[in-house]
Amino acid sequence: MTHVEQESIPHTPSGIADPAPLGLAAFALTLFLLSVKNAGWTDGTDAWLAYALAYGGLVLILAGMWEFRGRNVFGATAFSSYGGFWLGLGLYAVLIAGETTPAQEANDLGWILLAFAIFNTYMMLWATQVNQAVLAVFVALEATEIILFIGNFATSETTIKIGGYLGVLTAICAWYASAAGVINGMTGHTFLGVGKPLRHRLVPGIEPR
Repeated sequence: MTHVEQESIPHTPSGIADPAPLGLAAFALTLFLLSVKNAGWTDGTDAWLAYALAYGGLVLILAGMWEFRGRNVFGATAFSSYGGFWLGLGLYAVLIAGETTPAQEANDLGWILLAFAIFNTYMMLWATQVNQAVLAVFVALEATEIILFIGNFATSETTIKIGGYLGVLTAICAWYASAAGVINGMTGHTFLGVGKPLRHRLVPGIEPR
């Protein structure tokens, strides 16, 4: 078996492009903008908010719908859910946050992030069935969400900054997976490695293809 055959390359129905690189790129950019804000690296305004509504929200949901068309239940669930996350977070910031106290807003964000950390936990486990690049995204995202919900519940700026650093790392992982998906899809072979799925560790006796 060749190296290319060993790695997990997405397959979509004839004539349909793989939407995963688009979804990963939309997620990465929006998370990056929010994370540099959390990390305290920017002196600007909430630039992430517009992209949460458009790129991270709308485009991710579209990518999720296209994954449904490709019969990829993992991609459809992940992209649609995180598209909803960004839209929901953006709408919360626009419609609700302005009417709350800082403590109430932090508490709200803590519960939102805790809820998505629960969702992300089983998606992280199932990402072992996809490839190692996607798994890295979900592992880094799990750490980001856990640190951020702890930071918000504790109203700790230092902890939220650490969550911002982890968010930047998560965005880099997602951008890499997106870049790999684009160039591998263009060339039809593995130009950037994404690693084999870890299927054999969850399902004894079945080796990854």
